[in-house]
Amino acid sequence: MAAHSLVAMPFARIYPLYVAKVERKGRSKDDLDTVIHWLTGYDEDGVDAAVAEGVDLEGFFAAAPRLNPNASLITGLICGVRVEEIDDPLMQKIRYLDKLVDEVARGKKMSSILRGDGSLGAGGPAGPSGR
Repeated sequence: MAAHSLVAMPFARIYPLYVAKVERKGRSKDDLDTVIHWLTGYDEDGVDAAVAEGVDLEGFFAAAPRLNPNASLITGLICGVRVEEIDDPLMQKIRYLDKLVDEVARGKKMSSILRGDGSLGAGGPAGPSGR
C-alpha cells in the first residue's frame, strides 16, 4: 500500500481492524485503547470522536493532543521496515501505532508496551481499568 493512500485512510476504517486483531489474540479493546491513549494523548472521547467524524490518519495524528515523549523508544520491524529509521514523521507515527498494536496482540506485558511509563501522556493517571 502506498504511503499516500495509507495516510488518507479513515481512522474509523482502521480502528475496528485493530480491535479485531487484539481480540482475536485474546486481548481486549481496553488494552488497545490504553496504547492509543498513551501514544497520542487522546482520551476515550477523543478516539470516539475521531472514529465518528471519519478523520483520516493524517488528521488523527495532526489533532492528537500530545505524542508521548517516550514514543521514540518504540523500535523494531513493522511491515519489514525499522520504525526508528522512518524519515517521514507522519508515517513514523502511524507505524508506531502499528507496532504497539502488534505488541498488544502478541500478549506483551502492558508495562513493556508502554516503555515502562504507566502514565497516559496528556490523559492523566491510569484509572481502575488501566485506561
